[in-house]
Amino acid sequence: MSVPRLVIAAPASGSGKTTVATGLMALLAARGLAVSPHKVGPDYIDSGYHALATGRPGRNLDAYLCGTELIGPLFAHGAAGCDVAVVEGVMGLYDGAAGQGELASTAQVAKLLRAPVVLVVDASSQSRSVAALVHGFASWDPEVRIGGVILNKVGSDRHEALLREALDESGVPVLGALRRAAEIETPSRHLGLVPVAERRAEAVDVVQGLAERVRVGCDVEGLLRLARSAPPLEVEVWDAGGAAREAGGGARGGPVVAVAGGAAFTFSYSEHVELLRAAGADVVVFDPLRDEQLPPGTRGVVIGGGFPEVYAAELGANAPLRKAVAELARSGAPVAAECAGLLYLARSLDGAPMCDVLDADARMSERLTLGYREAVAVGDSVLAAAGTRLRGHEFHRTVLEPGAGAAPAWGLVRPERRVEGFVQRGVHASYLHTHWAAAPAMAQRFVERCVA
Repeated sequence: MSVPRLVIAAPASGSGKTTVATGLMALLAARGLAVSPHKVGPDYIDSGYHALATGRPGRNLDAYLCGTELIGPLFAHGAAGCDVAVVEGVMGLYDGAAGQGELASTAQVAKLLRAPVVLVVDASSQSRSVAALVHGFASWDPEVRIGGVILNKVGSDRHEALLREALDESGVPVLGALRRAAEIETPSRHLGLVPVAERRAEAVDVVQGLAERVRVGCDVEGLLRLARSAPPLEVEVWDAGGAAREAGGGARGGPVVAVAGGAAFTFSYSEHVELLRAAGADVVVFDPLRDEQLPPGTRGVVIGGGFPEVYAAELGANAPLRKAVAELARSGAPVAAECAGLLYLARSLDGAPMCDVLDADARMSERLTLGYREAVAVGDSVLAAAGTRLRGHEFHRTVLEPGAGAAPAWGLVRPERRVEGFVQRGVHASYLHTHWAAAPAMAQRFVERCVA
């Protein structure tokens, strides 16, 4: 495929990647271009803003969770039929999975996609030194092509002139300069930005404001020329149906699988629903904050991540739905829960009643648990056979105080060794976020259990 594409990267977190990437996506979409949005790494929240900016699903490219071999195919799946693709990086350009070299870094993804990189630099406290910084990043890995720089937090016309003069010697063109100004309101909480689903009207204004900043401060035509300079990418396009067939199944049965959505459960990769449908499920989204019953005919439930701790009182107040979920789980029907879903299945969360499926109580803590994990399935479950190995990601500030009566879901083997999660009857509940594109048999197995 030959879709024009750019990777928006930075020397470090907090430099302005999200501002530039989301603003550029929205600006190009407003011009009538079909824009394919992507995010390096496991982050769900930025992808939500990307989707709002473009009107297309924001898709993640994570070489740790999915393997390097799936980066090109997953990108091609998202970008098929689009006029341009914009990929927002993660952390600093060369930062990846701790202790594993370039794995899962923005630089690695840029190389796998043969995509030019635009480096967003926080220039607020430097002038001529910016040239040394850019030169270092541009020369560190000759396989990474840094095709331009966007200067962020520029203080004045004089400051901009000094920065541009210094960069004239670097050979890397300046493709934009965004002035230091009152930041557009993008409220955050303990795990990052507030998701789009929680503040959609305000989020629309934020995205439009970011697009205007890019329009005023960036050489958009220069960015498009750089994107069009990307060479053809020879990859096999990922397809959920093909992945399901390779996993030993395909569309059959048609069981209703209820997938949690709404403001409390916003963390989910688009490929999960696509794989469930390819495996034959009739996927219906429900909102645990609003809906008092599961969708008619529900045979299985998938509850992803999000912020249930923010909505604990409202979730607890919806007693009819909590009872419906508990009754389905106790019947032995398949229930797959990740992180926020795990908390929702607990007996309580910060004192508010939850579904009481698991003999455990959850509470907020001061400690952030964050990082990639390698895991092995301890026993058979509705998602995996015993011994199944996969990679996941933890990201939470809650802890569970478990009781007895459930087997663990995963044995974590790297970077630390411990057991984690719950398996009981048809329930598989864990803190571990996984990407089913790397293990399509999980979706297939889940749907087969729903049929059975």
